Amino acid sequence: MSTKTLAAADEELRFYDLDEHAHPEGHSTMLGFWIYLMSDCLIFAILFACYAVLGGNYAAGPAPKDLFELPLVALNTAMLLISSITFGFAVLQMQQGKVRGTQIWLAVTALFGAAFLAIELYEFRHLIHIGATPQRSAFLSAFFTLVGTHGLHVTFGIVWLITLMVQLNKHGLIAANKRRVMCLSMFWHFLDVVWIGVFTIVYLMGMLQ
Repeated sequence: MSTKTLAAADEELRFYDLDEHAHPEGHSTMLGFWIYLMSDCLIFAILFACYAVLGGNYAAGPAPKDLFELPLVALNTAMLLISSITFGFAVLQMQQGKVRGTQIWLAVTALFGAAFLAIELYEFRHLIHIGATPQRSAFLSAFFTLVGTHGLHVTFGIVWLITLMVQLNKHGLIAANKRRVMCLSMFWHFLDVVWIGVFTIVYLMGMLQ
């Protein structure tokens, strides 16, 4: 190979970085989870948009004033808001390196989440019992879809909480488990924010119409 050819090859290699760069541990996990949360935001944005369009179509059936019990919904909302506070306590315990304390507060969070689901299922059962089924009107279809999708997310969150408690019991506060706690924390608080939107738009504004 001629000297000119070698010089040209060296000049070309200057444009390429052949060294492998170090990536922070867990960076791809957190990035992927943020992307997932953004996709979930789009799902709920579509459901809220559908409710905004269909929420006033009662098909001569019951309206929100005829169906919703605000004291019960307020109690349900309190369960979810308190669960976010208890999750915050779990994160604080994790940052202090206390495995047992983290597990206890995660368990308390799961109990409040289960209470939220129990009240929501009671509401659904009551509505179906009085004939306010999803097939009754476009309003009820949009209502059951939006609120039911949120409830399904809470169910997955509770399963994740239980799984995480088992992992903490088995492996302790290793780096991977700390990342999982933080990812679940973001997911749980996200559900809290979505429910505030549901409570305001579906229940409060529905009662004012």
